This record gives sequence, structure tokens and C-alpha cells, in this order.
Amino acid sequence: MKNLFSVEGKVALVTGGSRGIGEMIATGYVHNGVKTYISSRKKEVCDEVAAQLSEHGECISLPADLGTMDGVKQVAAAIAEREEKLDILVNNAGANWAEPIDGFPEAGWDKVQALNLKSPFFLIQQLLPQLRASGTAEDPARVINIASIDGMHVPGLETYAYSSSKAGLIHLTRVLAKRLAGEHICVNAICPGPFQSKMMAETLRNFGDAIRASNPRGRIGEPEDMAGTAIFLASRASAYITGAHIPVDGGSATTV
Repeated sequence: MKNLFSVEGKVALVTGGSRGIGEMIATGYVHNGVKTYISSRKKEVCDEVAAQLSEHGECISLPADLGTMDGVKQVAAAIAEREEKLDILVNNAGANWAEPIDGFPEAGWDKVQALNLKSPFFLIQQLLPQLRASGTAEDPARVINIASIDGMHVPGLETYAYSSSKAGLIHLTRVLAKRLAGEHICVNAICPGPFQSKMMAETLRNFGDAIRASNPRGRIGEPEDMAGTAIFLASRASAYITGAHIPVDGGSATTV
């Protein structure tokens, strides 16, 4: 029963790991002894965050545009060159687009769906050899998809592509969990509520007080809330959990 929540010595890839929720998760992993690769589109930012986190552990920058198949294959190849096994894959990279229905553009729809739904599936596919090499009956490999509470309920804003992509990611998590369980790979999703991030910055500027007031916990999420959940889902404590989606939202979606 000791060390149930230890992730020390594991190897992880966190996409979108240079800011927001991805950086929160990467920080939690590095501080707890995980060799952590982070990927994001902007090389300078990705390199800078990796250098900062490396002051507390081991963090490696793998910049790429995961909204394209070339980017997905680039990151998968980089991991394969460096690691025989991948213990944890966190699919966090994502995009949003808000626009009234009458003018919602095809380009916005395609961009969001490609990064939020298509990219996680094909990155999992490309990294299956390393995930399979890691997983055992006692300690399976872990895929953690970062969905959203907007995939669980109807959001107030006109984010049609985002909310549908996150609902799709929740169901894809369940489908992949069933397919990969026999290969000792657990697939789960985290559904964040409001956290301080670049994606949420404008919403929090305009509606932050109202969001905090309406949240049963009376606040927005803190980095420890996200890191703690990601550590749990990567640790031995969650080895019997697969196909789940966990809201981390202070009750804003789950108590409505």
C-alpha cells in the first residue's frame, strides 16, 4: 500500500505543455520525478519552459504543430528515437473558436477539430509501440486526454467546434479504453472547468467574477488541482481505472 501515488522514474509526453493546463501538468510531473517531454507549436516558448522546468528535474522540448499529421509524426518519431518505452501520454494541445452560428467559418471548425480530436487519436496510434512496451498488468501505460466540461454540458458561448470536439474526445477515450485495456494501456480523460490559461483569459476578464460566484467551490482551478489529478491518473493508485472522464471543475458542471 506504500507509494501508491508515486510517478518517479516514469517517462511522459505532454502536448501543449508550454502553457496553461499542459504546463500545470508538466510542472507536476517534473517536480515528482517524471522525465517529461513537452510539445507546442512555438519553439521559443517550448524551449524556454523546458529550460525552466529542468531546474527542478528533467524536461525536454519537442516543438511541433500537432494540428497537422506531419507534426504528429514528427513528435512520435522524436520520442521513438529517444525512448523505448513511454509510460504516460497526455493529449492536451487544443484550440478554441467562438463565433455566432450565422458566420461560423469552415476554417475555424476544421482547425479546432483537427487539433482537439484528430491529433490525439493519431498521436496515440503513432506511439502505440512505446506505450505497449511500457504497460504491464500491475502498472499499465497511461493515456490521459484533456477534454472539457464543455463536452459534458451545453456551454453558454458559441463554441460549436470546441464543445463538440471535446464531447467526441470523451467518447473516443471510452472506445480506446475498451480496445487497449487488454494491452495494458489505460485511457482516461480529464474534463477541466475554468482555469487560468491563455484560452480562458478573455472569458475570465469579462466574466471572471460571475464564474467564481457561480462555482460551488467559489473559485477557479489552481495548478495543484490539475497536476494532482494527472499524477493520480499516472500512478499505481489508478491502475484499475480506464474509460473514465473526471471533471475537475469545483462542481460547476457536476452539480447543475
